[in-house]
Amino acid sequence: MPVIDVQNIEGKQISQVELADDVFSIPVKSSVLHEVVTMQLSNRRSGTAAVKHRSDVRGSGRKLFRQKGTGRARRGDIKSPLLRGGGVVFGPDKRNYSYKVPKKVRKLALKMALSSKLRENELVVLDQFELDGIKTKIVVDVLKTLKLNNALIVTEKHNDHLELSARNLPDVKVIRSEGLNVYDILKYRMLVLLEPAVKNIAVSYTHLRAHETAYTISYSVICMKKGGGG
Repeated sequence: MPVIDVQNIEGKQISQVELADDVFSIPVKSSVLHEVVTMQLSNRRSGTAAVKHRSDVRGSGRKLFRQKGTGRARRGDIKSPLLRGGGVVFGPDKRNYSYKVPKKVRKLALKMALSSKLRENELVVLDQFELDGIKTKIVVDVLKTLKLNNALIVTEKHNDHLELSARNLPDVKVIRSEGLNVYDILKYRMLVLLEPAVKNIAVSYTHLRAHETAYTISYSVICMKKGGGG
């Protein structure tokens, strides 16, 4: 079971905490991570791009002029795609881009993302991060002391002062442990966990049973064969 130092906001080591093996020490497969991150990004797409087709344009359905005898090209109504202000022929329509991968695979990918951060020494554990008020400068000073310039901070519960203080920092994000996801873990270079959040994560993701593990491993093999990932 891996052990990591617990620091305070001044950067001093005050204790150590044990990390669950089946959450922070599992083999990492890029194909599984890719599958889940692609799903997350696809689900974020609004899918609102749309044009007005011929039937959507407002206008009369009357023929503009008679078919023959004018010497001009034949015309239908004013909503024709050939005319300015008419409908669009092959433009996009509203669509839903969201889809799901199996829940067991999503859990496995989250564990792999956490394991990759520990393996690459990009995981920091703090005992607490309490602020007396909303002050961005204090958060900046703490991150500078800890030498963190691109970080995802994970708290165990709602921390209004911390969330509002860090909201205006471009390379810092604060989320709660129940909202932890693969995309955010991989997007930020450093992962900062508060000690109570470590326990919440361990409780939430240490119940993957043996047949679920076998299922996720077989699924990752399928993904590797499709995409050639390692």
